[in-house]
Amino acid sequence: MTRLPVLILRPEPGAAATLTAARAMGLVAQAFPLFEVRAVSWDPVPREDVDALLLGSANALRHGGKALATYHGLPVYAVGETTAEAAREAGLDVAATGRGGLQNMLEALEPTHRRLLRLAGRERVELAVPRGVEVVTREVYASEPLPLPTALIDLLASPSLVLLHSGEAAAHFAQSCEQAGIDRALVRLAAIGPRVEARAGTGWADLRSAPTPDDAALLALALRMCQEAGSGQ
Repeated sequence: MTRLPVLILRPEPGAAATLTAARAMGLVAQAFPLFEVRAVSWDPVPREDVDALLLGSANALRHGGKALATYHGLPVYAVGETTAEAAREAGLDVAATGRGGLQNMLEALEPTHRRLLRLAGRERVELAVPRGVEVVTREVYASEPLPLPTALIDLLASPSLVLLHSGEAAAHFAQSCEQAGIDRALVRLAAIGPRVEARAGTGWADLRSAPTPDDAALLALALRMCQEAGSGQ
C-alpha cells in the first residue's frame, strides 16, 4: 500500500475516533479539525407537544445543554450508533438507529410518533416530511470553520487523501484550498455521501463517495483508494 497520507478534517471528538480507526486499518492518518463545534441558545418545545426526538448528530446531545433533561425517557430516532449511544447516555430511549441518513428514518416511524422534535446544527440537510408527521426543528449547536493550519497546507503540497464528513467541510475545504493556492490535482477526496461529494467541486486527482454514509464505509473507501494509488491505478 502507498504511504499516502490520509487527512481527517471533521471536528472533535469525531476526528479522534476516525483517526484511531484509520490507524488501526494501517492508514497513515492525521487529524486537522477544520471546525469548532459550539452550543447555541435555544427554546425548548414543551414535552407534551413531542412524541419523539429526531437526531442527526451526537453533537446535538453534547451541546444541547440542561434543556435536554426536559425530554428524558422520550423515544429517539438516531441517525447512527454513535448518536444512539450518546442519546442513551443522556437518559433518552432509543427507538431506532438508522443507516443512510435521517430521511430514511422518517419513512419508518412508529404510528404513534407523529410529532417530532429535531435537534440539529445550524447547517443541516433539509428533510421531506411525510404526510401526517410534524417536525419542529431547534438549532442547538453550530460548527464554526477554522483556517487551514500550516502543517496541513504543507501536506497538501504533495499527493494526499482527504476525508470529507459533511457538505460544509467539503465546501470550506475547497474554498480554503483555492485561497491557499493548493494544486487540486495532487489531492484525492473521499466523501461520506454524494451530497458531500457534490459540494467539493471539480479538479481533484480523484473524488468518490462511500456507498453508505457512515465512518466505516468512508474508511473502507479510503483504504481502497490508497491501495489503488499505491498500485498505480
